[in-house]
Amino acid sequence: MRFFWRHTTALCLGLGIALWAGQAVAASYEFLAAPEKDLNRIYRLDKATGEVGACQYGLKEGTIGVTLCYEPGEGAGPQEPGDYALVASSHEREGGVFRVDLHTGMMSICYVLNNAVVCTPPAK
Repeated sequence: MRFFWRHTTALCLGLGIALWAGQAVAASYEFLAAPEKDLNRIYRLDKATGEVGACQYGLKEGTIGVTLCYEPGEGAGPQEPGDYALVASSHEREGGVFRVDLHTGMMSICYVLNNAVVCTPPAK
């Protein structure tokens, strides 16, 4: 009986750790709407790597529409590992967002250019 309880406890502990790790992975993205009032674009950020992408609604004749997504381009790919967040300005005509590293204070401006998301070099 002692053997059974020891292995059951180890199994439960292992399942608990796996569940916690799965939740940590599931919460790795942040989403933020572009501040421009007439732009239906949403930015996506991988909070650990800083990679930025974006999607928006598009019209396509004969359909209900399409989701247009922009892959990471120059400067928008993975950065040094960190704790990244997205911040929108309050400028009504701004189509881009700020990518900030919460640990270092470095910031980039990210926006869509030529069918890709691009980001300026990080600065402080």
